[in-house]
Amino acid sequence: MRNVPLAVPLGTPLSETTEKMAAAKASSATVTDAEGRPIGIVTEQDITRRAAFKLGAATPVNEAMTAPVSIILEDEYLYYAIARMRRRGLRHMPVVDAERRLSGMLNLHDALASASNTLMGQIDILTRDESLDGLKLIKAAQVELADQLLGDNLPATEIQALLTHINNDIYRRIVNLSLGDLNFDGLGEAPVGFSVIVMGSGGRGENFLFPDQDNGFILEDYPDDRHTEIDAWFIELGERMTRDLNEVGLPLCKGFVMATNPLWRKTASQWKEQVSLWSKKRNITAIRLCDIFFDFRSVWGDPGMADELRRFVTKTAGANPSFLREMHADDTEHQVALGWFGRLLTDKDNKNHIGQINLKHTGTLPLVEAMRLLALREGIEAISTLGRMDALMDKGILGDDEHDYLAGAYRHISHMLLRQQIADFNGGRTVTNFVDPKSLSQRERDMLVDGFKAIRSLRQRLQSEFTGEVF
Repeated sequence: MRNVPLAVPLGTPLSETTEKMAAAKASSATVTDAEGRPIGIVTEQDITRRAAFKLGAATPVNEAMTAPVSIILEDEYLYYAIARMRRRGLRHMPVVDAERRLSGMLNLHDALASASNTLMGQIDILTRDESLDGLKLIKAAQVELADQLLGDNLPATEIQALLTHINNDIYRRIVNLSLGDLNFDGLGEAPVGFSVIVMGSGGRGENFLFPDQDNGFILEDYPDDRHTEIDAWFIELGERMTRDLNEVGLPLCKGFVMATNPLWRKTASQWKEQVSLWSKKRNITAIRLCDIFFDFRSVWGDPGMADELRRFVTKTAGANPSFLREMHADDTEHQVALGWFGRLLTDKDNKNHIGQINLKHTGTLPLVEAMRLLALREGIEAISTLGRMDALMDKGILGDDEHDYLAGAYRHISHMLLRQQIADFNGGRTVTNFVDPKSLSQRERDMLVDGFKAIRSLRQRLQSEFTGEVF
């Protein structure tokens, strides 16, 4: 995007607006409200088609602007911006920050010039129409996209972030479709405000190729005497949403971690009560429910609802050392696949994967759990594993070298996992998290051993810090 775009406040005379556009050699001016949020846009075409010889020089700019204005978040992906501009016939699109304040301007010409041939080839595939059939095609294109990007040497963690973004965008579109269908069927609009959340790898931005559904609802608080009416509406939404997600390629969760289950469909106050209860119960079931829930992210609705709950979760967990000790105790069963003298430990029980390593359960998972635990203890609200690592280093909890080893281990294991999943899919095999160490180069095996050592060392440190035990 172009930084510091030309902006004029609402009510600015057209004469002043055109003078500023001429002086800045700008082909557009964004009209903003008192808080700096875009509410319209005036382009050269607006001046020539709407204003010239028709409107007086003193006419307020809002009478010539195009409104409402299409905007895009500054952390959005380029392919999505290009697709939106092409679909809507836009040459300019204001870029906004998280508070929806103007932060830049994207010109279609600049965007197209920056896009690679590979990206241009994927845009139409990744931005199909809003129908279920269109979303199926988007989901099906993910393996090809991941394969191309990995071949272009894009880091696996960045590909995971993109895959997660696409999946979460599918969530948003299906929720919109479901809301439209509910209204069309006479059930009306949502009786209260709500946010759709995803949990697990989707919340952390760490999806691999075929994640299942882990979702829930945060609802605005409402009177108890309206529960039957309101909950019935959200049950219907949850059933339609999860059914359609399953149809397009995001399978139903076998553990029923979905908004159709009342455990994952609560008001904001009920969620806080639930988190408080889980932190006090300290049994295995409660701990494992927390493991699932704590990495949540809003994918539809007011993100502020999820942000507020995130702050509550972080504060509640961080203030309860005994709860964190119980979380640590449950995490200890996930050990890295490393034996004596740096020997890689392979599976001996799963007949389909004897001699292979489950790089999720004995690789990324032990590190993900450790980062979550430390982040909760330190009051860090970051959700992604690498984001938590960075924040822990900034606070001095992780040293520079320790951070580098752990981040390198996470990236290396993620790369091998993603590469194996793509190879399994292309080879017509079931996609799993198992990798045969014999398929790795000597350098890759050495890096894996070093990564496992770094993770094991971290977990030994956690054992001491959370339990006081040295061994």
